[in-house]
Amino acid sequence: MVDEGTQTGEQKADFTDVYQGRDPRAYFRTLVPLEYQVPQHALPVVESVLEQHPGTVLDVCCSYGINATLLRHDVDLDGLGAHAVDPGRAGLAPEQVIAEDAAWFAARRRRPELRVLGLDVSRPAIDYAVATGVMADGWAEDLEAADPSPSLIDALAGVSLVLCTGGVGYVGPATFDRIRTHAPDAWVLAFVLRVFPYDDVAAALAGHGLVTEKLPGTFPQRRFADTAEADAALHDIALLGLDPAGREADGWFHAEAFLSRPG
Repeated sequence: MVDEGTQTGEQKADFTDVYQGRDPRAYFRTLVPLEYQVPQHALPVVESVLEQHPGTVLDVCCSYGINATLLRHDVDLDGLGAHAVDPGRAGLAPEQVIAEDAAWFAARRRRPELRVLGLDVSRPAIDYAVATGVMADGWAEDLEAADPSPSLIDALAGVSLVLCTGGVGYVGPATFDRIRTHAPDAWVLAFVLRVFPYDDVAAALAGHGLVTEKLPGTFPQRRFADTAEADAALHDIALLGLDPAGREADGWFHAEAFLSRPG
């Protein structure tokens, strides 16, 4: 538990700009060199949870639909990144990229019956994921600031699993509380960077009758962007009383996985 008034994660690199493009080329050009990988590590955990509690997935902080891509298509994160940063596609207009990617994903679809919805504050990212068929639908809404729209409320009623792989810190208990209010059957699976406590989110979900357990192990997310980010992460890990050996001390953000479901 963090001391009252202590904030962690505030020196994490700001990648806001890479979510503003109409396609994910800038996103991957930024994150591939940092070896971003948590969605790939999360995939077997998500699939295991869906075996226990199948149904529609809502991906919170979904960006360009990376989790949906891995869940529904025969491609891994390395292959997806290589496709996005292919130098031969650098000069294409966003419309061309979207059309090419729609066909590329359609040819690799392995789980067409799985319905994945997206929530993110980036309208361009949502629009790309829906236009390419990666996600069935998506909403560019900030549930930290306001209640969900009527359209999102309708969709939430059918959600079985709320998934978040790295969004905690951008979103917190207000978002999860608002989602679970309108998704009464949903379990929540969150992969949370160790620099961010999860207690407040777990407490909000407990108010909806969900019990949160931390799953075994940690999951590498990406390399630190620079020395300042590394120093800040190590400072935060110390504040939280965690051991950075083999994780943050080796230059990597690591996430922990939390599963919340009825007790």
